[in-house]
Amino acid sequence: MEMTILAIISQSGDARSSCMEAIRYAKMNDYEKAEKCMEEAEQKLELAHKEQTKLIQAEAGGERIELSLLLIHAQDHLMNAGVVMDMAREFIDLYRKASIK
Repeated sequence: MEMTILAIISQSGDARSSCMEAIRYAKMNDYEKAEKCMEEAEQKLELAHKEQTKLIQAEAGGERIELSLLLIHAQDHLMNAGVVMDMAREFIDLYRKASIK
């Protein structure tokens, strides 16, 4: 259980970091690197979601999942990474539009 939770935290944190890196590249008009970072972020976030799904399926199968501060922290990281990813896409789009003018 703890390994799954730590995987969610780790993968989500990596995804968030990749999104922030993508924004920095877009700010420098390096959209190729920005897109590569976003692809990495999507892969990391997908891995985090797969780990989360394991917990959800276990609970749906009748296994009792103990609610802990660590699990709440993992969920917070996962949600935060998803929001940052959405915002990164918007920022990249805005930087692209601003560089055209």
